[in-house]
Amino acid sequence: MYRYFFKRFLDISLSLFGIIVFALPMVVIAIVIKCNDKGPALFKTERVGKDCKPFKFYKFRSMKVSAPKDCAPRNLDSDEYITKVGAFLRKTSLDELPQMFCILKGDMSIIGPRPSGISETDLVAAREKYNANRIKPGLTGLAQINGRDVLARDVDKKAWYDGEYAKKITFVGDVKIFFKTIGKVFKRDGIVEGKNVMTETENSVDKKDEEASV
Repeated sequence: MYRYFFKRFLDISLSLFGIIVFALPMVVIAIVIKCNDKGPALFKTERVGKDCKPFKFYKFRSMKVSAPKDCAPRNLDSDEYITKVGAFLRKTSLDELPQMFCILKGDMSIIGPRPSGISETDLVAAREKYNANRIKPGLTGLAQINGRDVLARDVDKKAWYDGEYAKKITFVGDVKIFFKTIGKVFKRDGIVEGKNVMTETENSVDKKDEEASV
């Protein structure tokens, strides 16, 4: 019952509430981005959604307009392209706020696998192996509370977490992921930029974390 009805009800309620509460901050962020670097405040692209169908994806632009458009995020050296404002937005996850509109529209959920880029065919294939493509992507998910950027290049492990979430979607599990995500954001835990992503990934412990049990 939860995954087929109440989850969507919560998505609509929370995303609408978030849009109202963060309306003014989002306007301020957009103005600051425009003042810091020429170009649009919003980054618009296509991401892979439920059942591998593409959808329009939005976030605040954190990189210069000269950054490659179709490069998989984990393969991009963001040190070269990220703006000063963008670095702050990414560390605080404020760049993700526009995705509340994707959630309200029904393309995303509050909790679910992070939407992969169209060019990230290896991640899409790995998620297919673990049956993670059959659910909506989310603002945050099980993989994010178990590594976030550190898992960026460990495609199979990231997909495994996504598959574990897809197998056992529960209200209690979603609540735990939601609040653990807030804790991770405040601590800025698991955030690694640019060239450091590879180093952190190679140094990470290769194991299925106990947090998969949420």
